[in-house]
Amino acid sequence: MPTPVIDTVRQHIAWAYANLARAHAALDAGAIKYARTHHMIRAKLFKGLTSRTMQMRTLYDDEKVKLNYPQACCYCGATTSLSIDHLIPRIKGGEDYSDNLVWACKSCNSSKRDRDLLEWCLIKNAFPSVLLLRRYMKLVARYCEAHELLDIRLEDAHSHRLPFMIELLPYTFPDLSSLVLWVPIQQPESPVSAGDR
Repeated sequence: MPTPVIDTVRQHIAWAYANLARAHAALDAGAIKYARTHHMIRAKLFKGLTSRTMQMRTLYDDEKVKLNYPQACCYCGATTSLSIDHLIPRIKGGEDYSDNLVWACKSCNSSKRDRDLLEWCLIKNAFPSVLLLRRYMKLVARYCEAHELLDIRLEDAHSHRLPFMIELLPYTFPDLSSLVLWVPIQQPESPVSAGDR
């Protein structure tokens, strides 16, 4: 399926999310390249989301990920110097609800500051993990729905003060070999004793 004509915020979010679902299905299957089944998932989900016959799953699934994976920075996998970060920054209207809160190491948290997740990733020339991006897209969709923005023209979204950069929702993803479901956990280095030198 070629990229469809995208006119509304709903279509934009649906196409980005459908591409995410395709990547997620391929990674789950251990695929090294997309198969017909993965493209069918994308097409069916896009059609369902835009026609409103399907919905994104709730953030409950993403909360389970946060609880089931080891406590580590969701950006780099570090397990030390952790703090809480707002995916959608509080200063821009991000809420203090658990689905907007993630673990971040001191380094990533200070680097990201009050930037949008995707803006920060663009600056770092990085791509977020699939499960983190899934959580982020659901937050974006929920915000747009709550503020009745889903059916406005995408080009008009900029006239609203959005707490995220909606235009950065990705339609294309890196190769499957470069994608990760969740960031690999970095084990802290053991201190070297004098006898080991």
